[in-house]
Amino acid sequence: MDAMVCEQYGPVKNLKHRQLTKPTPGPGEIRVRVSAVGVNFPDALLVQGLYQVKPELPFIPGIECAGTVDAVGERVSDFSPGDRVAAMSPRFGTYAAAVTVPASHAYPLPPTLEFAQAGALLCAHGTAYHALVQRGALQTGETLLVTGAAGGTGLAAVQIGHALGARVIAACSTQEKMDTARQHGADVAINTSEDDIREAVKSLTGGAGADVIFDPVGGTLAGSLSRSLGWNGRWLIIGFADGEIPQLPLNLPLVKGYSVVGVFWGSFCENEPAQAQANHQQLFNMAAVGTVQPRLHAVMPLTQAANALETIQQRLVQGKIVLEP
Repeated sequence: MDAMVCEQYGPVKNLKHRQLTKPTPGPGEIRVRVSAVGVNFPDALLVQGLYQVKPELPFIPGIECAGTVDAVGERVSDFSPGDRVAAMSPRFGTYAAAVTVPASHAYPLPPTLEFAQAGALLCAHGTAYHALVQRGALQTGETLLVTGAAGGTGLAAVQIGHALGARVIAACSTQEKMDTARQHGADVAINTSEDDIREAVKSLTGGAGADVIFDPVGGTLAGSLSRSLGWNGRWLIIGFADGEIPQLPLNLPLVKGYSVVGVFWGSFCENEPAQAQANHQQLFNMAAVGTVQPRLHAVMPLTQAANALETIQQRLVQGKIVLEP
């Protein structure tokens, strides 16, 4: 089978196209013939050896995909060959023509959802849903500020925040990205290349500040964000796409009574599998009726995985890139 393999940690351009033997599903596992692979920012960190975990070399990156079940292991009763599914792989491995995953990590696809859309749904929208519902307790009528709002995870947060009845402020670095965020549910948008976030949020909220900040960017925005929350606000730390892990003056959450809340979708899925399954099923229900829908920036051949990851690293992506084996 075709696969993109990381044989040494380093630049994403070092990924190698290899022909490998298809994996065999073990007990409780299914094998998916992959039709679409969602590309995510953490995939690039993983290949560079900069992620929270370091798989043993060599390995196949990738954590989400969609395709067709073509084999099942022992003790699998929920799926049969021919079933259309989306799946997440706790052991990575989705940058390939086939992958084995626990049956508990696969979800039947609604007939209206195409493979490309389904392959891009679990990671970004799963992160955003967990962040806003469980970690941020976002309520109808509250103000949600989303940084990196045209990226994969940010745009997912815009869609879900809108669906939950929040007023969504999208923070983006270009006018084009602002337009994309508005098209997907943002009520207003801020140009972070031209506007001061703190002053813009203050003006847009009548001085009250945001109730929830969804922040996958970090870095130089952190100083302004730390002063953009209102009383009892929740600052959701999703990641550090800016490349810098910020230092936070702790007097600010003390004085303003706000919470700084970490969000790590992978650990959530591992530690709370039942809740994660419920979240993901709800996302597929929402996708089936069009409430959420991944925006596909590009669909590329699997062999172009390195180019896809470089595009994400350069922060040029609006929505998600999908690879097709």
